[in-house]
Order: sequence, then C-alpha cells, then structure tokens
Amino acid sequence: MAKKIAIIGLGYVGLPLAHAFSEKYDVVGLDINEERINELKSGFDRTLELSEAQVKESIQNGMQFTTNIEETKDCNIYIVTVPTPIDNENEPDLTPLIKSSQSVGKVLKQDDIVIYESTVYPGVTEEICVPELEEASGLKFNEDFFCGYSPERINPGDKEHTVTKILKITAGSTPEIAKVVDDLYASIITAGTHLAPTIKVAEAAKVIENTQRDVNIALMNELAMIFDMMDIDTQAVLEAAGTKWNFIKLTPGLVGGHCIGVDPYYLTHKAQALGYTPNLILGARNINNSISKLIAEKAVKYMVKADKKLNGANVLVLGVTFKENCPDMRNTKVVDIITELQEFECNVDVYDYWVDESDRVVKNINFIDTLPYESNKYDAIIVAVGHDEFKKITKKQYLELSKVNPVIIDVKGIVENPTWRL
Repeated sequence: MAKKIAIIGLGYVGLPLAHAFSEKYDVVGLDINEERINELKSGFDRTLELSEAQVKESIQNGMQFTTNIEETKDCNIYIVTVPTPIDNENEPDLTPLIKSSQSVGKVLKQDDIVIYESTVYPGVTEEICVPELEEASGLKFNEDFFCGYSPERINPGDKEHTVTKILKITAGSTPEIAKVVDDLYASIITAGTHLAPTIKVAEAAKVIENTQRDVNIALMNELAMIFDMMDIDTQAVLEAAGTKWNFIKLTPGLVGGHCIGVDPYYLTHKAQALGYTPNLILGARNINNSISKLIAEKAVKYMVKADKKLNGANVLVLGVTFKENCPDMRNTKVVDIITELQEFECNVDVYDYWVDESDRVVKNINFIDTLPYESNKYDAIIVAVGHDEFKKITKKQYLELSKVNPVIIDVKGIVENPTWRL
C-alpha cells in the first residue's frame, strides 16, 4: 500500500518534516491555527525554517494544508509534532498531545500507524496517547493500529543541520512496525537512523539529550557566578581550560527555548512520581532559572555605581529571542530580565530585528524598530542575544547610544571591554 502521511502540527518541527516527506510521499499538513495555514498556503513561514521557495515547493509536490482532521482520513501514517510545554508549576502539560491523539483517533483505520515526535517522559506514548487513540477510534492497539516514536531533533535557526541532515532515532510498538518506521525515516534522512529497541528507550534518549545540556550549562553558570565574586574573567578561564583536549567547551548563558529549559522537567516529573528526587537535575534547573535575575541585578548595580537614577532610567535590551539568529521567542529568559528591570521602574526598550512585527505583541515589552544612534539615550545597554548584526556594533556606536558613564552588560561575550559580562 502506498504511504500517505499526515503531519499533525506545523510548527518548527512539523513543517520542515512535512517538506522533507513531500519530496517522496503524498503529505497533508494539519494545524489548528487557521492563520498559520493561510500563511503557508500563500508561501509564508513565519518561523523562517522554510523559505518561500521551499513552502511553494511543498505545494507543487502536492502537499495540502488544512485545519480539518477529516481531510487526513485517507492517510495511513500520522506523525504528531505538537508542543509539549510545562505549566506554571513546571509540570508537564500534555494537553496538546492528548487533544491531537483524540483528533487522530477519529479518523484512525485498520493498520494505520501513529508516530509521535514530541518530547515526553518515558511511557507517555503507550500509557497516555494510546488509550486516547483506542477510545476515539474503537480500535485495539497492536492489533488494529500501531504506534511509533521518533523524537524531533530540530535546531531552530540552524540552516546547516536541517531535518534530513540530523541522525534520527526511531522505534515502533512491534518489531515489524519498528522496521516500517525506521525505513520510512531512512527514506528521507540522509544522515541515517538509529533503531531503538523500544518506544520507551527512544523517549528516554530524547529527554536526556537536553537534560545533559542543561546540567552542563548550569555548571558553567555556577562557575561564572563564583569567578565573578573572585573578580576573574570567566571567558578567560574557559579559554585557558579549553586548551586541554578533553575539556568540554561550553559557555555560561541564558537557558530558554522549547527544549533545554523544558525537557528536564518531564524527566524529573516521572522520577518524582516514582519516589526519587533528582537533586542534580533540579539543582541545575534552579541555577539556570536564576541567571536572568543575576543579569538584571548586575545592570542595576553598575547603574547605581555610575550614579544613575534607577526610577525612570532608560535601558536598551539587544535581543529577545531565546537564541541567536532565529525569531523563536518561546520560553525566552530575556523577558525575565526585562521584568526585573521594570520592577526597578526602569524604562526598557527592546531591539530585535529577527522578531516579526506581528509577533511583537508581548505584554509590557516596548519594541523599537531601529537603534537610535547619536541619541545618547540609554543609561544601560544589555546585550542579551548574540545575533550576527549585534556583533558588528562598534564601541563608538555603544557610546552614541549611551548617556555619560555608559553601562554595557554583555551576556554573550561579544562586546569589547563591557562594563560587565557573564
């Protein structure tokens, strides 16, 4: 039987995947956001993961965009790529995953395969998603329909490591289905695939990828705090230590985004449900969550030392996305810096040329369209994101933006002789 694929969720993960599959298969892309679907039909991807030419190429390949699950009912493979966020208590929010499973269940047929790509803790696919599929479809798991898991490895903004160039983990609910899932991804992933023995192994592998990074970055952040108290340049220390062949070269910084700052909570949730407290992972999360406050406090400290009045002070924040050279603002910790400064009654302007104007409707953030050089407006400037254009800003231009006794806070290590850097 020819494979027809439905991609459920057309965000940073789903859209590039749909584009890749459309080159070899019939694909239907579904998203509940009607505005998103209309933009894609016109060739525009606001995430900038695909160019206009690539979106139109998908359409020319026969790909359909829809908000209606009924338009996927002739598909036999469903790939779910919806977000798995956390709530205000840092607990997993599986609502998008559950609702997507319920929707897919309505059109599920004999021998269909449902593959999940969303990051979860081990057990979610078979213990939470499968019952939803069974109830909505009236079919029996591993008899009438089957499941797979192949965790996403998308790196937003990275035009080199695109979806087909990143090795893919695959798994299936039976050995036979595992082979089908692996072959499906192997047909488009030029970097190859790794077939995991079970779905739970594949789920666990994904969730520890970003947990490991989170813990390592937390170590760098803690070292930066210690060295700052010793009046030692952290970057100089890391450069010196990095001369050893097996030293892991990481840098301190803000940890936001949809993965590193979120995924560890999925693992800690499951561990705590089993009666184990993962102190190292939770400790790392606490350290990384504290960095925004530290940066804001450093800005305030150096403004006070420069004899600047905090109430009504003008502060410029360069960059608000969670990482450099992409428009993704999900879970960005720069917002926390802004909030902290606003609590000191500072007036905060944000400049980020990567953020589309339609995405700038963020509560209590004042975006500016251009940098007001020669204005001498700002009491402090915080370089929060390492966008390429920010690396070109000269010392003279920082002075033109600043009032007397300029305060330049460098989070990303891209400013020459800043007042303070992480």
